[in-house]
Amino acid sequence: MNHTCSTFSFPYSDNGGWGPWPWSPFICYFYLPLAFIVLHHSEAIINNKDLNPDTPLSNIWKNDFWGSNLSSNSSHKSYRPLTVLTFRINYLLAGGLHPIGFHVLNVALHCVISVLMIDVFAILIGGLVHDGRGVKLNLSPKASFLAALFFAAHPVHTESVAGIVGRADLLCALFFQLSFLVYCKAFQGGDKKFSVLWIFSSILLCAVAMLCKEQGITVLGVNAAFDILMVCNLNIYELAHRLLSRRKSADVSDLFTGGLLMRLALLFLGGSFLLYARWRIMGTGPPSFTEVDNPASFAENVILRIVNYNYYYSLNAWLLLCPWWLCFDWSMGCVPLIKSATDWRIVWPLLLWCCLMGLVYQALCSQDSNKRRTLTFGLVLLVIPFLPASNLFFRVGFVIAERVLYLSSAGYCLILAYAVGYCSCHWKKHKVLATLTLLCVNVARSAQRSQHWRSEQSLFTSAVSVCPLNAKVHYNVGKNLADRGNQSAAIKYYREAVRLHPKYVHAMNNLGNILKERNELKEAEELLSSAVHIQPDFAAAWMNLGIVQNSLKKLDEAEQSYRNAIRFRKKYPDCYYNLGRLYADLNRSIDALNAWRNATILKPDHSLAWNNMVILLDNTGNLAQAELIGKEALKILPKDHTIMFSLANVLGKQEKYKESEGFFLNALKINPNVASCHGNLAVLYHRWGKLDLAKRHYELSLRLDPSAPGTKENYNMLKRKLEQRQRTVG
Repeated sequence: MNHTCSTFSFPYSDNGGWGPWPWSPFICYFYLPLAFIVLHHSEAIINNKDLNPDTPLSNIWKNDFWGSNLSSNSSHKSYRPLTVLTFRINYLLAGGLHPIGFHVLNVALHCVISVLMIDVFAILIGGLVHDGRGVKLNLSPKASFLAALFFAAHPVHTESVAGIVGRADLLCALFFQLSFLVYCKAFQGGDKKFSVLWIFSSILLCAVAMLCKEQGITVLGVNAAFDILMVCNLNIYELAHRLLSRRKSADVSDLFTGGLLMRLALLFLGGSFLLYARWRIMGTGPPSFTEVDNPASFAENVILRIVNYNYYYSLNAWLLLCPWWLCFDWSMGCVPLIKSATDWRIVWPLLLWCCLMGLVYQALCSQDSNKRRTLTFGLVLLVIPFLPASNLFFRVGFVIAERVLYLSSAGYCLILAYAVGYCSCHWKKHKVLATLTLLCVNVARSAQRSQHWRSEQSLFTSAVSVCPLNAKVHYNVGKNLADRGNQSAAIKYYREAVRLHPKYVHAMNNLGNILKERNELKEAEELLSSAVHIQPDFAAAWMNLGIVQNSLKKLDEAEQSYRNAIRFRKKYPDCYYNLGRLYADLNRSIDALNAWRNATILKPDHSLAWNNMVILLDNTGNLAQAELIGKEALKILPKDHTIMFSLANVLGKQEKYKESEGFFLNALKINPNVASCHGNLAVLYHRWGKLDLAKRHYELSLRLDPSAPGTKENYNMLKRKLEQRQRTVG
């Protein structure tokens, strides 16, 4: 009777990365037929029951992004039903979890978004201009196209496009764009007229964006900034100058003509309603995060929090500027806190704010209206979509996340396109070469990063050099190695994960399991005991501790550990199975049968529990009950050869030779190379008097396993009987 061990599978990132696409977002557009995919485990896809067409469609409106009920305290509170709906459609069209369809849609979405960015950038760079028929004109086709190219090829987008769960960012960005473009259509009539219907449509599209990802709400801020700065043509520098020079306030009243207050009121009321609805949907309040998820937010000193938040902002800015150090996870010590003014890293937040202040100064004070407009909207697009991830309004569950930069990168690309255009005015000879070089570098880096997403192994190992202090990175590398059978290497990475984060209970649990399998039971017990001491409700660790204690013959302690596991996880069939095995060792047959029965109730296809019930009843002489249990099990598991084998033995002891023979033969059809099955079938034929068939199966058994216990003696006995029969006939 074998133990069932539990290896806790901790998701390697907030959104996982199920099934990466091997090319960069930009290259995918041209090389779609050459793509190859690898399936990755993800709680949002593989284990999410809401994707299954058999699950009620209404569940996607009640559950979070990961399939957990929103009212649960353990829910992540990520409410993205429309994103889950697209996953469900992919599942339905493909007839299952075939990743090619998921990836094609992600790539297609990125392509559509990149094309729509041309229109968005054209408005922000060239202004909202219409011809006499009300058709919008693109006054800056080259600049808007260049900015869109930079956006399409930016390497920081790899996670959102290559990782299937990045679908949330893509859909949110798509409806973000549509909401903005629809808001612009409200002013196509000219003469300061606007359409309330288009504004309501824009707010509705904002709601759709929010149902894809929460970040969608920020489009209302972008729309408001667009209205004030472009539609109303507000010059902030002139306005400030007026106020400081104490001119008549009536001069400022021009700003509020043309219905601006009404439009801003509509945006404010619409946004307030959406935020209220979102808060009500969360049910039990905001999600709870731990210190390892976002250590800066747990710093007691407000100054330290502010400094470290700004350091995080500078790192995000660096990823946009130089996307070389990309990592699937930035938590668990990847970015150590700044705790002292002497820490040299404090230079980076200062440098960031110097650059931002320089851009703001140019955006406000430049005499060139085109420069003011481009830089202002570049900053608006850069900053506003990033606000939900800034920790300013609420604590977020990550340190840095490349996926949240998907929308903000549009602002960076707008500023970059302007910078390229500005530089080209001074170096006209090298304009095309410099632009192509920049694009090629981005495409090459995207292609390289996409290669990392081809498999878990390459993704995890690529992170070690970027975040060597991240315990989760080492944990994931170790788990991947263990899954591929390389336990020695896995131990090294698990030990490093525990060294970096001494309270990393999941690494302790997995390391303890490997050590148990290598019969290093004492250290395994110490690790698992530490894990449950740190996290007393860690059911898997309690069960694994029970297995180790059982192996150490600490039977009373093992029973208590199993009981603790069941206390913290009521529906735990594997633990009931192991508890039953313990009771069997203690000759508490009734308790063992009850434990195994509980395992099969919780998990009807628990083969080991069914088989052990049959074996125990067989060993205790309850053959009729063993037969009933075996046949009940085969109704659920009709192709389980181990249960067929055990049931055949029971029937043979009851001298139901014909029925027993059928189960033995069926078992051998499924798995013909099981020596014990041939051996026991030979014993059946031996008792039945079919000696030639018995001889054949004894020989097959010995051929498969020459050291099979009892088979050689039985075979010799049969040979003597055959020789005796031959002499009698002679």
